[in-house]
Amino acid sequence: MKAFTFFTVLLIVLSIAPVVGQSAATYDVTFTSVWNETHHTSVPGNAHWSKLVGATHKSANTFVGIGSVASPGLKGVAELGNNTVFNGEVNTAISSGEADQYIDGPNLESATGDMMISMLEVSEDFPLLTLVSMIAPSPDWFIALNSFNLLDAEGAWKESVTMDIFAYDAGTDSGTDYTSGDMVTNPFQNILMINGPPINGNKMGTITVTLLTSTEVVGTDVLENIRIFPNPVTHGKVSISGGLKSFKKVDIFDSLGSQVKSIVGNQQQSLWDLNVEGLSEGIYILRLTTNANKTVTRKLIIK
Repeated sequence: MKAFTFFTVLLIVLSIAPVVGQSAATYDVTFTSVWNETHHTSVPGNAHWSKLVGATHKSANTFVGIGSVASPGLKGVAELGNNTVFNGEVNTAISSGEADQYIDGPNLESATGDMMISMLEVSEDFPLLTLVSMIAPSPDWFIALNSFNLLDAEGAWKESVTMDIFAYDAGTDSGTDYTSGDMVTNPFQNILMINGPPINGNKMGTITVTLLTSTEVVGTDVLENIRIFPNPVTHGKVSISGGLKSFKKVDIFDSLGSQVKSIVGNQQQSLWDLNVEGLSEGIYILRLTTNANKTVTRKLIIK
């Protein structure tokens, strides 16, 4: 029985071992179109926007390389508003660890209006945001937010930013107006901003990213400062101190892995006092849960 208890405790410790969480954030992202006759020469009768699609990723210019030849996926978006191949390119990047999600946003069935991506979750390992949408109809023209870093220079999540968004020629079709017929460019040319007619280098709209929530990293300094005392516990009360604003609750497990106590902490207090009266003598595992739902564990002895 003693051996069983020892290994059970060991398994508990391993399964809920301390973890340092990565920070994450949730954003609303809104594209507002300003496509109009005054700034863009004309607006075709069936003007609209294809789905706003993209990815969050690590390295700049992974999916859109201004001054480089368009990928097959970007060509599909720019010419036809077809996202199938682009989706595959993002999934390949996810498999290689370069990206962490494909963003499948809405379309817009008019020249002006908003396309909104709600509750976009982003992790600090993949803080770059790329979004593309076809200017439709057009030969191969699209808008892009390319590799926008949602982290600032200090590594904090940007709160609210609005950026002007411009039109680009994918370099795969040589049409010169919105409704030009297909004219395959051979060889393909590099992606360039459209500074000439009909768009004349004017912005097509804006993209606003708005921070909704974020979670903080629990650093090693916080973990090292956590104190549990007295330990062993002899009078039915144990206290916890050190960096408690990063934590939201504490659970206590007995040597068989059963939860015997769960307490929601007060993050405004620098000291948490826990009543453990009624718990039998023995070894317990005390587990602290951070605001990011990561865990830190310590051994607790009750005598």
